[in-house]
Amino acid sequence: MVQTINNTIDNTSKTLSIQVSLNGLSFCTVNANDQITSITHESFGIQLTPTQVLDKIKYAFDHNHNLKGTFDTIEVIHQNDLYTVVPKALFNEDSLKEYLKFNTKVLQNDFIAYDEMNPHNMVTVYIPYTNINNFFFDTFGSFTYKHSSTILINSLLTQEKNSESITVFANINDASFDIIVINKGNLILSNTYRYQTKEDFLYYLLYTTEQLQLNPEEFSLVFSGNISRDSEFFDIAYTYIRHISFGNLLKEPQITEDITSFEPHKHFVLLSHF
Repeated sequence: MVQTINNTIDNTSKTLSIQVSLNGLSFCTVNANDQITSITHESFGIQLTPTQVLDKIKYAFDHNHNLKGTFDTIEVIHQNDLYTVVPKALFNEDSLKEYLKFNTKVLQNDFIAYDEMNPHNMVTVYIPYTNINNFFFDTFGSFTYKHSSTILINSLLTQEKNSESITVFANINDASFDIIVINKGNLILSNTYRYQTKEDFLYYLLYTTEQLQLNPEEFSLVFSGNISRDSEFFDIAYTYIRHISFGNLLKEPQITEDITSFEPHKHFVLLSHF
């Protein structure tokens, strides 16, 4: 289920997409010609509370000229580790808390949402930041929200649908990273780990692949997110894993001329649904 809160919004043929985490924010605007007109990321350096993140969002709307005006489509992407993936055949809307309680501490007043991943017959069950959703409803009246893993898994499964090999995807976020393992077009594993150092990252990466009995000389590791070729995460992974590359979007993004520095893999989730 796509979470959309409906009301009235001015039609200005512009799209705003916002990725929200407790460690950083990303903003992307797209014009009526499907061209990216701006894309920004702010890393907080520390983990904030949802209330503090909302203050950051309000400040951005007050001071970032790219966020001025009105938008005909607004999507909020919640990026956190408060989620799980459920096969659609086993999914029951009345059991949302039951799915989450095995790997997430669920409080009594937590609102739990879910996204359907069509046509992949899976459902993401997660806890969104309700104070941030409330802000967008009060400010814009109409918006859609999803979990970042929904977009990430959907995109990667579509890319790998005809693959005959096994691939490990590592999507690097601020203070956490997502591991997605796909074998011959089928999702084998999806998880998110928090890290403080490059050694933390390497431990979780190698532990996960070891549990799946993957040979680091054979499988392919594909990076996306906040990482570059000269990153210490790339270097330490390359010490142990032979085949490493950067992810590509399903659709080549179109950008306006004033954007001079652009690496699509760094904004993989934010751009994958355009």
